[in-house]
Amino acid sequence: MYDLAICGGTAVLGDAVVRCDIGISGGRIAALAERIDEARQVIRADRLLVMPGGVDTHCHIEEPLPEGGYQEESWESASRSAFAGGTTSVVCHTTQEKGGTLLERHRSNRERASAGAMVDYGFHQIVADPSDAALAEIPALVADGIGSLKAFLTYDNVHLDDAAFLRVLQAAKRNGLMVHVHCENYDAINLAVSTLLANGCTAPKFHALSRPPVVEREATARAIALAELVGQPIHIFHVSCAEVAEEIARAQARGVAVKGETCPQYVTLTAEDMDRPGFEGAKFMCSPPPRGAADHAGVWSMLRRGVLDMITSDHCAFSFEGARGKAKNGRDAAFDVIPNGVPGLAARLPIVFSEGVSKGRIDLSTFVKLVAENPARIAGLYPRKGVIAVGSDADLVLWDAERPVTLTNALMQHAVDYTPYEGLEVVGWPAATIRRGEVVMQDDVVLARPGTGQWMPRGPQAR
Repeated sequence: MYDLAICGGTAVLGDAVVRCDIGISGGRIAALAERIDEARQVIRADRLLVMPGGVDTHCHIEEPLPEGGYQEESWESASRSAFAGGTTSVVCHTTQEKGGTLLERHRSNRERASAGAMVDYGFHQIVADPSDAALAEIPALVADGIGSLKAFLTYDNVHLDDAAFLRVLQAAKRNGLMVHVHCENYDAINLAVSTLLANGCTAPKFHALSRPPVVEREATARAIALAELVGQPIHIFHVSCAEVAEEIARAQARGVAVKGETCPQYVTLTAEDMDRPGFEGAKFMCSPPPRGAADHAGVWSMLRRGVLDMITSDHCAFSFEGARGKAKNGRDAAFDVIPNGVPGLAARLPIVFSEGVSKGRIDLSTFVKLVAENPARIAGLYPRKGVIAVGSDADLVLWDAERPVTLTNALMQHAVDYTPYEGLEVVGWPAATIRRGEVVMQDDVVLARPGTGQWMPRGPQAR
């Protein structure tokens, strides 16, 4: 007698897509069978796909802000948004302050997540100041389940120069951790920003001009070279175009341990979105910025080639209005002081399915690899997460592959007042989300309780 049986659906099991019933006991998958007759609860999944719950390994949730306070997106609201879009696990960030150490902020993050999260969660540790004292705390973080470090090659408050980045790479190698990197050239961006502002170019559209593909490409090539020097695997976050991905492809061809990801904004949004009237373009500002419409095809090509092997959201939510929103410095604020980031937790799976599977760019198995299996692998969570297999957590999304939906902010169920994907038409939408054998979303209604998410200690990272 299983606790729950999912019956009649078409399951995506790795490279196989088969009609399969799924038996769940104790929060884990206990059986995959042609037919399951006995369970305390049965959910019919006729005409639905059954896929692993999404694993989003690049999110910013309830992070402390430099000016004090926290981001608007709380653990409760972010979990609601994740479940609404079919995601069941996230890996977020703990930020080190310049001059600070690591453990205190990590413990505080875990406490806040424990109180509010409904989604299962882990953290990357951002290293902004690799002092001896800070690096000495890394073994304690590893013992507590931290499996990766994050390095920024830009942004004043977290920027690492080459010497500091090398220290982070060496520390990761000593402790068996993956290093995730935000690759943009800090000095080139500062030069472009100062030049644009001096010439009165302050509107949101100039954000894209201040961060052209070459500054992302150069930083990516440099990060790869330094990692190759140390012999440390790295993972390049949010690759915006094929021009940047080619640096990863060249390194992979010579045997360097480097992986890359992209995000939905780089296959849907464009730099032209930031050129909307008035302040409206601020809604689409993120870094790296969206490129041209022609670049979308190049990103899909790199995904099909396996150069980029996952799609995460880089969910970094700021409202349009309000004291913490995009307009907090006024609607006439220069682009360099507009909060940078876009929300995308709930939109990720529907956009990737619609743009990818529904439009024939990728197949179902590739979709599952991009949004669940490969993120789980690189995060050290596989096979607990990211796969439908006996013994894995029963994290599932029941998917209506033919349902047309027009995206709206209300459907995102996040804390902020807009979505950059407002009005985008997609085909494919989650009918239900199951986390560890519990139905946590059904028919767009989230049913879980705050604090029911579980901490995910992470093992050695994929190499």
